[in-house]
Amino acid sequence: MQGSDTVPRLSFEEGLNLFKNAPLDALGQMAMRMRFKKNPRKQITFILDSNPNYTNICNADCSFCAFYRHAGAKDAYKKTVDEVMQHMELARQAGLTTVLLQGGLVDDLKIDYYVELVKTARERYPDIHPHFFSAPEIWNCAKVSQITVEEALKELWKAGLRTIPGGGAEMLSERVRQAISPKKMQPGAWMDLHKTAHRIGFRTTATMMYGHIEEPEDILEHLEALRTAQDEIPGFTAFIPWSYKRDRTALRRAVKHWAGADAYLRIIAFSRIYLDNFDHVQASWFSEGKETGMQALSFGADDFGGIILEENVHRATNFINKTDHNGVLSMIRQAGFEPAQRSTLYEILRTYENEAFVEVPEAQKIREADRLSILKT
Repeated sequence: MQGSDTVPRLSFEEGLNLFKNAPLDALGQMAMRMRFKKNPRKQITFILDSNPNYTNICNADCSFCAFYRHAGAKDAYKKTVDEVMQHMELARQAGLTTVLLQGGLVDDLKIDYYVELVKTARERYPDIHPHFFSAPEIWNCAKVSQITVEEALKELWKAGLRTIPGGGAEMLSERVRQAISPKKMQPGAWMDLHKTAHRIGFRTTATMMYGHIEEPEDILEHLEALRTAQDEIPGFTAFIPWSYKRDRTALRRAVKHWAGADAYLRIIAFSRIYLDNFDHVQASWFSEGKETGMQALSFGADDFGGIILEENVHRATNFINKTDHNGVLSMIRQAGFEPAQRSTLYEILRTYENEAFVEVPEAQKIREADRLSILKT
């Protein structure tokens, strides 16, 4: 049983009442007490990263997604290993430390392709951490390859993969899953895969996409599932919530329109309190906008995500935010905190006390024409 001497562990019913009824400011103050107990320094971490995709082909037909295409669509793509490595080269030129690579659920990509991506990335770019493949992609790959999920994970581990992003969770409520993504995995499969990954030695992140058809009870069910799993088989490094982006998606007709800044701050604060066995809660300038992202740093978050050199999923919904190394430093400082660059595993790589903004050497700046030529391949 986890908890703290500041805020004892909440039951599901207590948490639901707190989430629904607590004034936002009071929730934020409680969350900050929890945040400083976990991470005493007034430090906000961030990572230098990129989020490219190896394919936009997907057979899951999720109603909240504007990114996917069916095989045969005129703008569908599936990249070779060498084409994906061009994105790794962009990351190297920009001085990034992590690449988060994801795609869709494809009927003809087997485990060999995924293993080759990991091996080649490790060999050619040993200084860049491969943070590859969400749970649904690995689950689908195992299915297509006619092997178990555990066997697929072990093959990826042998290839050099050590961390897995938390995408694909959406809302860990079977009621919600059946409504928005019934073809993606099976009931409980996202959590089962992450638990299996943790047993092998992987570290993963946990995510939640809210602001569509869920009720507060669904949010509590999601967080309770994460908290219980972390008690049983620790391995989650951070919790990362983001709001549903409705433009160009089929689900937009059913959305409740409640996911504004206050909803995000409430979820950030409450997740810090309820997920007492998670060390890190990530706020996002990218998914929620810079002002809301900065504000969330005073509602319990201790991490600010990455600079995200490339990203296509949010872009597909016409939701676009951009920044760079300097911009992240500036936002963290404006919010009243000290920036610190981290690794994927939350090791501190660099602090910036008494330092001016980072200056990127001209040789490392990527010309837009070069970048676009690679993104179009």
